[in-house]
Amino acid sequence: MSQLEWLAAALVLINVALVALRSVWNYPFALAAVSVYAVVFHDARLYSDMALQGFFFALNLYGWAAWMRAREDRGVPVGWMTDRARLLWGVVTIIAWVVWSSLMHRYTDAVAPWIDGAIAMLSITAQWLLARRRVESWWLWILVDLIAVPLFAWRGLYATSIVYVILLGLSIDGLIQWRRAAAQEAPA
Repeated sequence: MSQLEWLAAALVLINVALVALRSVWNYPFALAAVSVYAVVFHDARLYSDMALQGFFFALNLYGWAAWMRAREDRGVPVGWMTDRARLLWGVVTIIAWVVWSSLMHRYTDAVAPWIDGAIAMLSITAQWLLARRRVESWWLWILVDLIAVPLFAWRGLYATSIVYVILLGLSIDGLIQWRRAAAQEAPA
């Protein structure tokens, strides 16, 4: 466990706590965290997670701008996806996982291309839905956390594994808070 990993872990925890509170100020912490984690995951040969950090950087810039435009006195408004959108995002995520993981398995020395690929593709979908302020993003983050904890522990990234246990709790809290907020903001 490097000091760099501990720094990244701390930044992520601050970021997710602020996201659960629907604070737009989560984004500076997110940008710093993904930058540091890109290096950590490269060193651990978790290339899908490394590449994911670049995507997160770009999507966090988008999310920051979108949240700034949507901000209200009570925080950033959130809502639910339609059933059709859930189905579409589910199918696209599964296809992306299969294609990405196949490529990582075939063309890299990744140590866990299928599990790492699942984390990456679920995270991309979750982050996109989070930027769009959809409650369902939290269900995906919970799934990511459940998959990531044992993978990172297996790779000796113990601080990151502990962070993902904490993120699991924060994701559950985020889901509860966002469900309440969506219910209050729904038209009667």
